[in-house]
Amino acid sequence: MKPAELTRRGFLGALGKGLVAGMALSGDVLGGQSESLYRKPNILMILVDDLGFGDLACQGATDLKTPHMDALMRAGMRMDPFYANCPVCSPTRAALLTGRYPDLAGVPGVIRTHQKDSWGYLSQHTVALPKVLKNQGYHTAMVGKWHLGMESPNTPMEQGFDFSQAFLGDMMDDYWTHRRHGFNYMVSNGQTIDPKGHATDLFSQWSVEYIKSRGQQQPFFLYLAYNAPHTPIQPPQDWLDRVKAREPGITDKRARLVALIEHLDHGIGQVIRALKDSGQSENTLVVFTSDNGGQVNVGANNGALHGGKQDMWEGGIRVPCCAVWPGKIKPGSHHTGQVAVTMDLYPTLCAAAEADISHPIDGVNLLPLWLGRPQGSEDRFVFWVRREGGPRYGGRAYYAARKGQWKLLQNTPFEPMQLFDLNADPGEQHPLPTTHKMYKELYQALQNHINRASGVPWGKYPVDVDRVYTGQ
Repeated sequence: MKPAELTRRGFLGALGKGLVAGMALSGDVLGGQSESLYRKPNILMILVDDLGFGDLACQGATDLKTPHMDALMRAGMRMDPFYANCPVCSPTRAALLTGRYPDLAGVPGVIRTHQKDSWGYLSQHTVALPKVLKNQGYHTAMVGKWHLGMESPNTPMEQGFDFSQAFLGDMMDDYWTHRRHGFNYMVSNGQTIDPKGHATDLFSQWSVEYIKSRGQQQPFFLYLAYNAPHTPIQPPQDWLDRVKAREPGITDKRARLVALIEHLDHGIGQVIRALKDSGQSENTLVVFTSDNGGQVNVGANNGALHGGKQDMWEGGIRVPCCAVWPGKIKPGSHHTGQVAVTMDLYPTLCAAAEADISHPIDGVNLLPLWLGRPQGSEDRFVFWVRREGGPRYGGRAYYAARKGQWKLLQNTPFEPMQLFDLNADPGEQHPLPTTHKMYKELYQALQNHINRASGVPWGKYPVDVDRVYTGQ
């Protein structure tokens, strides 16, 4: 059988996964880049920052227009309920790229530029998603907000990306100057750069250029992580003017956020158009979600959900999500069953790439569900953690746990746990008594998880710890 015939008949089906897995994927199989890789899907993972559950037109918003994100949500399977792994940024990103609970990945809180206020350090015992995909012949790229470390070995290139144009820090102090505390954390393949323009436009432009640069023979994984609509709420002025002209009576605060989201939607539309124009959209799996819920005090809309960013209430962790794969995932499908979380995307994308996972992870493969095949129906325990400083949190962690319709939560380390039945009380208004059997079951399961994660360091301390922490 000739190589071309293998491609037409389905290389993996003809030889079997075991044989193919044992072959070198460095170009030795069929001369140059292996033709066996041709049918592997490209993967575009889009992660936006602080998008509220209700801040898409398709999710019920009436004062904003998001045609491109809405189109994505219609083009494949909409996942609901889908949850971020944390109500803030870094932990969810760690879960996405490691397939682990954030505290088991060493990132229970936000990684920041100053040690005294940094609450995570990516564990070197994790295996980043791009490393697994590289073993399947993927070219791997990261564009946008990294937020998992600013120095070796926790930079994009060292975590398995072949190409990166990224902002390494946490939030930008300004969308136009791209600084944090006066320092420039924008890099291209590890080298500091100082590009001009709005960050959303830059990330969209860089993604378009990357997609256009890829040929048809080698599949790619592009992780596109926007920092919009995170604060500061700085939309381009022309976008803000259009919103104010279109929405009479809208507050200035809400108008700014709406404009920032609409500008983000436009950028995503450009990236999706680049896939189509390059002829790669039919063989690309696109996944879209947010790292946590919307920030209420800057005008975010989390729909009917209680709370927002930083909260373990539904509004802080329940987020929009969809998966689009032409010819594989049914357009307009809607999952409304078992809970799925960000860390589940790791094994799911690996399954789509036919990549084996031989190391520990916590995520569950959602690919059978996406493809319309039977998925296990047993409810699992799911946990959330966030560690933070300041007077509200005191450097301690607070938690939530869920199994089926039952959810146990607290929103600071200093308040008691509360149990809710989300089927009967989706707004989380009526806590159940602590004597309820599910309170005890969830409390014990959460305690077991905390114990399990206790051996994973979450801080990287400088050599002279005493000097740093006493300010000498």
